[in-house]
Amino acid sequence: MLLRGARVWFPKKFYGTKIEERIKIEDENTIYYFSHDAESNKKLVRGKIEIKRIENTTSRQVTFCKRRNGLLKKAYELSVLCDAEVALVIFSTRGRLYEYANNSVKGTIERYKKACSDAVNPPSVTEANTQYYQQEASKLRRQIRDIQNSNRHIVGESLGSLNFKELKNLEGRLEKGINRVRSKKNELLMAEIEYMQKREMELQHDNMYLRAKISQGARLNPEQQDSSVIQGTAVYEPGLSSHDQSQHYNRNYIPVNLLEPNLHFSGQDQPPLQLV
Repeated sequence: MLLRGARVWFPKKFYGTKIEERIKIEDENTIYYFSHDAESNKKLVRGKIEIKRIENTTSRQVTFCKRRNGLLKKAYELSVLCDAEVALVIFSTRGRLYEYANNSVKGTIERYKKACSDAVNPPSVTEANTQYYQQEASKLRRQIRDIQNSNRHIVGESLGSLNFKELKNLEGRLEKGINRVRSKKNELLMAEIEYMQKREMELQHDNMYLRAKISQGARLNPEQQDSSVIQGTAVYEPGLSSHDQSQHYNRNYIPVNLLEPNLHFSGQDQPPLQLV
């Protein structure tokens, strides 16, 4: 009988004083276990387990669950590690469906059918390129659709399709985003406050400088003050409003004609000159 499959060496075990190794060889329906004597180099058949339907319902269900989970795990690892497109469909004895696909089962089956038809009639290079670009376009459209759905969820739209866990994750993402926005806003606000405080100090310095200049200009000598009064000029007084400055100018203004000796006012008769 020709046996197919790989040989599996089990860990060494001690049987008395002999060291034995077990070998497992599988054919289509039977698993054979061989014992290898390391000292005498002899092989003896230890037993065999026939691959057949498990009669016990409970044992069969337990075995199905274990083997199914292992198969689904292997399919997931293959799709992630090797970037392969994998689709797995399992029906239990009760007719329950179990499936896994990294893209979609329907899309993978359609691709399988097309590959089988292409095997009979190989496509040209142009058709192969067209198929590749169609697949890439489909992938990009799916990514765009996912991004659009995510954006709608962020603004609070189309939430009916989300379960509790997805809503919880969305809430956490929104809270993190709000915290980042508030942090950036506070940072800009503090920078603006610091700039305004610096600008205020500069304006205060300029104001003090102007006050000092005004005080220095107001300290005129008496001759300059008299000259300014005679010429009808007003001395600027710091701290006065425009109205007060006008009144101050009127008080200090002396008309020039009052200083002339011969004054003539209308409504007054000049006394006649008398010779004595």
